[in-house]
Amino acid sequence: MDMPTLGDTAAQERLLTPREVAQLFRVDPKTVTRWAAAGRLGFLRTPGGHRRFREGEVRRLLASLSSGATLPSRTSP
Repeated sequence: MDMPTLGDTAAQERLLTPREVAQLFRVDPKTVTRWAAAGRLGFLRTPGGHRRFREGEVRRLLASLSSGATLPSRTSP
């Protein structure tokens, strides 16, 4: 499955690094990478192959977790 690249996203949307996402959730950056690999958090790939996360999606997830929800589970095919 091909992941979208940076050229596919809107120019106005801020993209976050795994470290920035980890700071927001107060977890290790490797945890964010595992969430992305498991399909629990959407991401884009830079031309160099690095993951970037849409700030709006990250903030919505953070807000939902703050209201008592849990991290979305991986979807089964």
